[in-house]
Amino acid sequence: MAQNVKEMGHIGVLMGGPSSEREISLKSGQAVLLALQEEGCHVSPIFIDTDDEKALLSQLQQAAIDVAFLALHGRFGEDGTIQAILDKANIIYTGSGVEASQRAFNKVVCQQLFQQNHIRVSRYAALRKNSGNPAKALAALKLPVFVKPSCEGSSIGISYAASKAELEAALALAWQYGEEVLVEEAIEGTEVTVGILDQAPLPIVEICPKNKFFDFKAKYEKGMTEYIVPARLSQEAAKAVQETALKAYKLLGCRHLARVDFMVDRKGQHYLLEVNTIPGFTATSLLPKAAKHAGINFNQLCLKLVGLAYGEKKKFTHLPSGR
Repeated sequence: MAQNVKEMGHIGVLMGGPSSEREISLKSGQAVLLALQEEGCHVSPIFIDTDDEKALLSQLQQAAIDVAFLALHGRFGEDGTIQAILDKANIIYTGSGVEASQRAFNKVVCQQLFQQNHIRVSRYAALRKNSGNPAKALAALKLPVFVKPSCEGSSIGISYAASKAELEAALALAWQYGEEVLVEEAIEGTEVTVGILDQAPLPIVEICPKNKFFDFKAKYEKGMTEYIVPARLSQEAAKAVQETALKAYKLLGCRHLARVDFMVDRKGQHYLLEVNTIPGFTATSLLPKAAKHAGINFNQLCLKLVGLAYGEKKKFTHLPSGR
């Protein structure tokens, strides 16, 4: 791991991208860029405006970076695509590798994997567009439910449905974002999230949205959600949630960082919702908020992740000082 900024070489902060989360990614990327600049790093913004592999390989070669800090959210950034391109370019990067990113990004794959490994999840059904009998698949579920595109983030395309009419509208919306949809029974209780940093769980953040659920508006509009750190859970419940978060992180094969979301019901049982391999990354985002409570400020967090990326490349006998 790099010991100081002079050993970190030329850092490229990758941001933007072609997904529906582009604007959020730009905010994360600019925050990381500023933090690394404040620490005296040799750092450049790399705006991703295409998904063409050949063009991106050329762009990365011209940028002459030693390490990529990934601030790309959603498709292309979190689904293993940019990771595969960086591997091909032989550029080390922050966050999970190709396979872990692919697994974590698909909500249906995750729910199946968690269930198989005795991690509690809400009762669910996976539906494919124009395939099978949705009514039959949904018959075992009780309203209200959440309807989610299988491969989206930032609560994009997610709906809460308490009636048959709302469910039909929610499915129509979710299918605009992909061929597969996850329908989960809603858990009444408290939403919490656990950041994982370098194989260790951070303090739990309790999420108290003013809307029905933690939707896009609640996430990104100021004043729409209250955050409490540490979450108001018993010591025993908090430990159990953190242990499950770490188990899920390891099960997926994640590295460096992730954010694991849960619902805790009124009996104190926790249900895993999803794992985010590239969570929001501004100073007020949830993982940085948890890190701050643990004594790691935003700038230190960014530096640590760059150092962890270098740690993946054991063949380095010394770290670069730029090209």
